[in-house]
Amino acid sequence: MTENDPAARRARPSSREARQKSRAQRPVAPAYISRELPPYEFLSTEGLEAIERHADILLEEIGFEIRGDAEAIALWRNAGARIVGDWRIHVPAGLARELVRRSAPREFTQHARNPVRSVQIGGQHTVFAPAYGPPFVTDLDHGRRYGTLADFHNFVKLAYLSPWLHHSGGTVCEPVDVPVNKRHFDMVYAHMRYSDKPFMGSVTTAARAADSIELCRILFGADFVANHCVILGNVNVNSPLVLDGEASRVIRTYAAANQAPVCVPFILGGAMGPVTTAGALAQCYAEALFCVALAQLERPGSPVILGNFLSSMSLRSGAPTFGTPEPALAYFAIGQLARRLNVPLRCGGNLCGSKVADSQAAFESANSMWPAFMAGANFILHAAGWLEAGLAMSYEKFVMDVDQLGGFHTLAKGLNLDANGFALDAFREIGPGKHYLGSAHTMANYEHAFHDFELADNNSYEQWSAEGSTDQLTRANRRWKALLETYEAPPLDPAIDEALLAYIARRKTAMPDELN
Repeated sequence: MTENDPAARRARPSSREARQKSRAQRPVAPAYISRELPPYEFLSTEGLEAIERHADILLEEIGFEIRGDAEAIALWRNAGARIVGDWRIHVPAGLARELVRRSAPREFTQHARNPVRSVQIGGQHTVFAPAYGPPFVTDLDHGRRYGTLADFHNFVKLAYLSPWLHHSGGTVCEPVDVPVNKRHFDMVYAHMRYSDKPFMGSVTTAARAADSIELCRILFGADFVANHCVILGNVNVNSPLVLDGEASRVIRTYAAANQAPVCVPFILGGAMGPVTTAGALAQCYAEALFCVALAQLERPGSPVILGNFLSSMSLRSGAPTFGTPEPALAYFAIGQLARRLNVPLRCGGNLCGSKVADSQAAFESANSMWPAFMAGANFILHAAGWLEAGLAMSYEKFVMDVDQLGGFHTLAKGLNLDANGFALDAFREIGPGKHYLGSAHTMANYEHAFHDFELADNNSYEQWSAEGSTDQLTRANRRWKALLETYEAPPLDPAIDEALLAYIARRKTAMPDELN
């Protein structure tokens, strides 16, 4: 039997409705991925030691600056670092790694308000979270525009509805219709009210980070928050080799509360770091290591994630580029380095520079997502929706990316080598020269034998034409709208909701609006 055999065609589902009915019967996706597929490793021990040695040189000889946080500088001084001038910190070789290895947890649980949604971060586990930070949103109907609080709510709801996203994320888009100094309340509350998955808090100031944590104390209870991680804070380094005082205080605010800062250098090779991958990788590792160590100096044993955002750039235009091979090599290497350090790793996900959800967006996203996953990243941010080098959050690309994430759940399970996997009963039943479509083994396994991408159309040309000749972008547009129509908010204790809103109202009233 061939793929064009009429019998094979008759065996295919007769309509899109039949396929959707089959999908509805699938088991619920797990709260996070536990991998059977091992991460890819290509660097030798000597190669990894070379990167660590050069990171040590950067921290000891060149130094790292914290600009405007005397308490953080004092922590480093007391730990044995040499301070030059007001804020240049020279860290003796090996000290930062020793501080991290001594107390940072290898993995930890981030608790969700719905316990079945809690995620395990680190070890052999992977968590997918949406894109973070775009000021613009875009869709087929209204084009590109500034994000609003209504858009923010929509993306939180879409993330909640997705079985393949494990995390609600953080600033899924900037709600620019809310004052800058008050929007963090609305964003954190949206994650708490419209989803019951884990989420991220504000990092723009230490005070806003503290507000995020205080809202968690209302939601989870102060005693629970004191002893469990319930919120992450994604903090970027001011590469090269600088952490501004506010970012430093944000790291310490999360760590002091026993919550998890995600410490992420942001390096475009040739701009914030050298054009050579090894040099930029050593810098990236040094910067992330320094910040993770700072969290441990603030509170030994507190949860923390070592982050990586190392990308290439166009040396003709100065624009960032994505999906190129150099960052992929860096992902593989930073994965090995994080495992040597014994801390969880964050990488980027479906990254692209395209302005629309086209083939460029697809191949760049795939070329970014696969290395992150195969590197063994434990927390993959920007896994859905990222467009235009992170400037825009796309409704259509969000559901297209989510559709692709489903395949990684299957991939992570590895190869099934049990009796059912080898299918000897089917061979014995069918014998040579016959097809397997009606075999007992096929009938027992067909519903879940292959991962089925929901937005893909694998019909014949005639059936595709009869159903409207739609491309994937059009199907994605219909998909996100249909999802939002089905949305129902997860239950939240009315007394807790009232307390959250009262805190937000009190804090907002106490400050004037800031528009920039």
